[in-house]
Amino acid sequence: MGDKKQIFLFKEKQTTLQDQNEVLTASVVFSEGPAEVYSYLIPERLRKEVCPGKRIKVPLGRANRKMIGYCVALEKITSTRRLKEIDSVLDETTLLNEKMIEMTAWMAEQFLAPWGQILESVVPAGVREQAGVREKTYLFITDDFCQRWQEEKLSPKQRKVLELVAKYSGRLSPGEVAHRVGSTVAPIQSLRKRGILDVIRKREMVAEVKHSQVQKEGDKLLSPQQTNAKDQILKAVYSKKQKTLLLHGVTGSGKTEVYIQAIQEIVRAGQQAIVLVPEISLTPQTRHRFQARFDSVAVLHSHLSASERHAHWQNIASGKVQVVVGARSAIFAPVPQLGLIVLDEEHEPSFKQDTAPRYHAREIAFFRAQQEGVPLVLGSATPSLESWYKASVGEYQLLSMPDRVAKQPLPSVSTVDLREESKNRGPRGAIARKLYLAMKEALREKGQVILLLNRRGHDTHIQCHDCGAVVACPDCDIALTYHLNEDRLSCHYCDYQQPAPKVCTDCQQGTIRYGGLGTQKLEIQIQKLFPNHTSLRMDTDTMKKAGSHEEALAKFRKGEVDILLGTQMIAKGLDFPNVTLVGVINADTALHFPDFRSAERTFQLVTQVAGRTGRGEREGHVLVQTYSPDHPAIMAAVKHDFEMFAATELPARKEFGYPPFGTLVRVVVRSDTEKKGETFSDQLADYFEKEANKEGLSIRMLGPIPAPIAKIRGKFRFHFMLQADLQTQQALKRIGQSALRAFKRIDPDVQWIIDINPMEML
Repeated sequence: MGDKKQIFLFKEKQTTLQDQNEVLTASVVFSEGPAEVYSYLIPERLRKEVCPGKRIKVPLGRANRKMIGYCVALEKITSTRRLKEIDSVLDETTLLNEKMIEMTAWMAEQFLAPWGQILESVVPAGVREQAGVREKTYLFITDDFCQRWQEEKLSPKQRKVLELVAKYSGRLSPGEVAHRVGSTVAPIQSLRKRGILDVIRKREMVAEVKHSQVQKEGDKLLSPQQTNAKDQILKAVYSKKQKTLLLHGVTGSGKTEVYIQAIQEIVRAGQQAIVLVPEISLTPQTRHRFQARFDSVAVLHSHLSASERHAHWQNIASGKVQVVVGARSAIFAPVPQLGLIVLDEEHEPSFKQDTAPRYHAREIAFFRAQQEGVPLVLGSATPSLESWYKASVGEYQLLSMPDRVAKQPLPSVSTVDLREESKNRGPRGAIARKLYLAMKEALREKGQVILLLNRRGHDTHIQCHDCGAVVACPDCDIALTYHLNEDRLSCHYCDYQQPAPKVCTDCQQGTIRYGGLGTQKLEIQIQKLFPNHTSLRMDTDTMKKAGSHEEALAKFRKGEVDILLGTQMIAKGLDFPNVTLVGVINADTALHFPDFRSAERTFQLVTQVAGRTGRGEREGHVLVQTYSPDHPAIMAAVKHDFEMFAATELPARKEFGYPPFGTLVRVVVRSDTEKKGETFSDQLADYFEKEANKEGLSIRMLGPIPAPIAKIRGKFRFHFMLQADLQTQQALKRIGQSALRAFKRIDPDVQWIIDINPMEML
C-alpha cells in the first residue's frame, strides 16, 4: 500500500534521482482507521487539483474500500512497486495551509493522538461538510450570439433580459434577472432553448455572518500601568520575534483595554489577532467590547450553527476579519496575517480539552506564536502556577498591573466560619446571618448582589433515613442529583435520569432524606428571603438555549435583576459597576478534592468572583462562607494576594515533583468488568515501568488504583500517574507512543488513554 513517513513535508520534496520509476505521490493521513501515513500515486487527471490541505478519496486495504483522507504532503519518490491511485479530490480549496499542517503534526506528537484525529478536530465539521454552501446558477450570453444578439427578433421582455445579462454576465441567477426585469422566468427559458443564453454553476456560501448592532466607542485613557503594558506588548510585536508575556493584573485593572489598544496598532499595520476566552458566558461581553472598537470581529463558540461557523471560517481565511474572539478551538482559526495571540484568564482549566485529542490551547498558542514569530500574551489576575513560575525564571516577560483603573480600591473580603454558623443556622438555609444582613443592606442601597455556588441542581444527594443507602447512578460511581423543576434525579456525568423515589429503593420502606445544596435550592431560598427582589440563576441547566447567556447578563446589566446566582460561569471576566456585594456560599466545594491543583483552583475561583464587585463608583464587599477559614488558599484570596499564595504553594509542588517542577502523565483504563480493568492497568503500568528502566529514566509511579470516580457510564475506571523531571518528558512520550502501538489490539471491552500534563484528576 504505502510506506510510513517519519517526516512530513508540505512542499514538494525534490530529489536528484532520475529514474523511470520516479513518481509524484501524495502523503495521506486518515481520520479513521490506520494511524500510519500512506503514499498514493497522483494520476495525471488530478495533478492540478491535489495539494496538501485538501481531502481526497482513496482505496484502502485488500478490498480497496474507499476512504477519506487528508493530503499532508506531495513527494517525488522512486517506487519499485505499483502504488494505488487517488480516486478523487473532495475539496475545491485547501482546508489547511502549510503552517497549520505542520502544527497538527506537532500536536500528534505532543499529545500522543493520531494525526488524522488531530486534523479532524482542527477543521470544524461545518467547514468539512461545506455547511451553508449551495450550488447557484448564473446566466451569460453564449459566444455565438454575444456580438449579434441585438439583431435577433426578440420580445421586449427578452430584450430587457439580454441587456441585463450583458451588463452582469455570469453574476445574476435566473430568478434575480426575472425579478429585476419584472417578469417570470419564461423569457429566460425561451432564450436558453434558442441557445442565446446559457448558465454556469458555482458552489457558493449562502449562509451569512450575523452582525450585532453595537454602538462604536472611542479609546479609553490608559493608566501609567496600562500604558507600560501596552508599550511592552507592542515592543514585542515590532521585534518580529516570538515572545510570551504574562500580564498579571488584579481584577478591574483594565487588561481588556490593554489588549484592545495593542490590537488596534496591529490592525493598522494590516495584521489580525486571536483573542481566546475560557467561558461562553464571557463571549457576549468580550464580543461587545471588541465590536465597539473594530469594524470586523468574528466570534467563534459552541452555540454557532455549522453554517455560521463555516461562514466565519471563510471570512477569517479571506483576511476580512480583524479580530477573532472565541473559546479554545478559536486558536485554530485560519488567520492569514497573524500579529498577536491573547489568552485571557489563561489559568482556566477549560482551555484544556478533556476528550481526545487532549490538547491545551495555551500550548497550541505558544507553538503557533513561535511559527508566526508573533507575541503571545497570557492575561490573568490569578495566573496558573506554571505560567507564574516561567515568568519568575525569565522564560516569560512579566507585566504587572497591581492597581485597579482610576485607583479604585479592591473590595474588602472577609470570611464566615461555617463551623460556628452551623450550630445555629436558623431559617436562612445556606445563607449565614452575616451574609443575609449584608445582602439586605446592599439591596436597600440599590446595589446588586452576586452569589456563587459551584454546584447545580436542588439537592446533591438523596439518602435513606433508615438503612443509609444513597441513591446512586447505576452506570456511575456517584450520587444522583435531585432537580426540583423536573422532579427527577440526574447524573451529571452520564446524563442518566430517573423519577425521584418516594421510598428507599434498597430497603423498600425507609423514608427518603434529601441533602446537600445546589443552585436550584439556593434560588428558592433567595426568593423566600427576598420576595421583593428579582433573582436570576445562571448554570448549565438554565443556559441551554442559544443566546441565553447574553440575554441573562443583559438583564443584570440593565438592573432588571437584583440578585445573580450561579456556578463558576458568573465568577470571572464579567464587569457590572453596580455590584456592591459578592457572596461565596461555600468556598470548600473543591478545596479537598484528591487533586494537587485543588487549592490553586479554590484560590482562583474565590479571587475571581471577588473581583466582580467594587468596579464602579461604589465600594464593594465580599463574604466568603467556608469551613476552612485558616486554609492558605482562603487566607490569600481574602487578601487578594497572589504572590502570597504562590509562595506557599510552589514549595509544596517542588517537594513532590508536581508541575511546574516536573512532568506528569496520567493513564486511565476503562473496562466493562472490574477484573479486566484492574488486570489491564497492572499490565500497562508494568510496561511503562520496564520501558523506563530500559532507558535509564528515573520516574515515580503512583498506582494503579481505582480512579476517584471509580465508575462512569458503566465503565470501571483505574488510573496511574507517572512523575518525572522536565527533561524526561520527551522520553516519557516516546514510551507512551510505544505503549499505544504495543497495546493497540486489546480486549474490545477495555479502553485506555494517556493524558499529558492532565488538568483533571478525578
